[in-house]
Amino acid sequence: MLQQILNDMYIDPELLAELSDVQKHILFYKMREEQLRRWREREAWEALAEAEGLRPPKVKRGTWLGAASDKHIQWLLGADGEVWVWIMGEGPGDKPYEEISEELIAERARLQAQREAEELWRQKEAEITKKFRDALANEKARILAEKWKVEMEDRKAAKVLEERIHEEFKRKEEEERKRGEEQIRLQEEQRAKELYWTLKQAQLQSHASENEEQEWEEQLRRSKAADEERSRRAQRARDEYRRHSLRAIQKGTVAGLSSMFRELGQSHEQEARLYHHLPGPGPPSPLAVPVRTWARPLRPVSREIIVRWFKEEQLPRRAGFERNTRSIAPWFHGIISREDAEDLLENMTEGAFLVRVSEKIWGYTLSYRLQKGFKHFLVDASADFYSFLGVDPNRHATLTDLIDFHKEEIITVSGGELLQEPCGQRDSPPDYHLLFE
Repeated sequence: MLQQILNDMYIDPELLAELSDVQKHILFYKMREEQLRRWREREAWEALAEAEGLRPPKVKRGTWLGAASDKHIQWLLGADGEVWVWIMGEGPGDKPYEEISEELIAERARLQAQREAEELWRQKEAEITKKFRDALANEKARILAEKWKVEMEDRKAAKVLEERIHEEFKRKEEEERKRGEEQIRLQEEQRAKELYWTLKQAQLQSHASENEEQEWEEQLRRSKAADEERSRRAQRARDEYRRHSLRAIQKGTVAGLSSMFRELGQSHEQEARLYHHLPGPGPPSPLAVPVRTWARPLRPVSREIIVRWFKEEQLPRRAGFERNTRSIAPWFHGIISREDAEDLLENMTEGAFLVRVSEKIWGYTLSYRLQKGFKHFLVDASADFYSFLGVDPNRHATLTDLIDFHKEEIITVSGGELLQEPCGQRDSPPDYHLLFE
């Protein structure tokens, strides 16, 4: 599966969503390595073609063959005769970068708050003007109506009353304007503080992302070192096994081993014949390499195809069974979604796990319970071995071997995931009953 992704240089978005953060980083690293390898191969081919005369040499852009350019650049020289260079923040009298950054953030916050305050004041001023204009017009209309009812001698008193009322409304309008200006000023100061802290947090987050990238590179380096150490240990184990085998041959134990293998082969043949006729618990059948008799698609397209794949390719390899038994492992589940897996693991402690049949690739998904949250690792089973996709280079002959191996060895160096408690079935019939019908 990984080789196909590197050949196409493309990964399906749904499949990418199934990968954990560590798997995504490692997959990106592998794809980048493949890009560099292809680029170096193309550059080497072009250099070879130019050397053999198969293609003309490259001509740099911006130059004319046979003519000199009339454009030139003259550098400003310093007192020492060298090219004059000025680095912001390091010259005499320059402010430090942090101080410049603080001033820029504060100025941006102040200008933004000022623009917002001006807009609010325009709205407030329009409301105040309309409010008192309408009130004054209504009062004038009322007074005008009353003036027609009074006698000629009372018109002077009515005029004085109108002027006094006008002055009273003007005084109230001025007080309302002052209160509005004070309110807008306080809002402007508050908004400036809010914008300042928002911009400051954005700056701190950008610095934090740089630190996270450095930490990820360090974790990747440690992961590669741990993978190399595991490879060296495996090589030492293989050498030790060869040494013991040669010593056993020298002591004349080959005959005893041959008779033992012959007896095991006969017992396996009897168990294989009984396997297809006697359901239920019993002695395990030998691990067989399935012979594919159908055209398997590049990826799963339906549940029916997944069930057929499991029955024809995985059952002969005893996927989902406990070691040396005919019992289904407690950690094995059928075709269930990520949400269902997390629901099963919700009330379990850290280290709990289950293995479910994947709907994205030809393989499985190992769902792992963290102290806070969950992780999901894809297990590639498209070839004749089982391995984590983009996390662990180790290959295992059976799915049970992979699970037992990571009960003792962590899955990733950065996460330290160790399989501890299997998560069993909750409903009846179990969610894998379609795979074994």
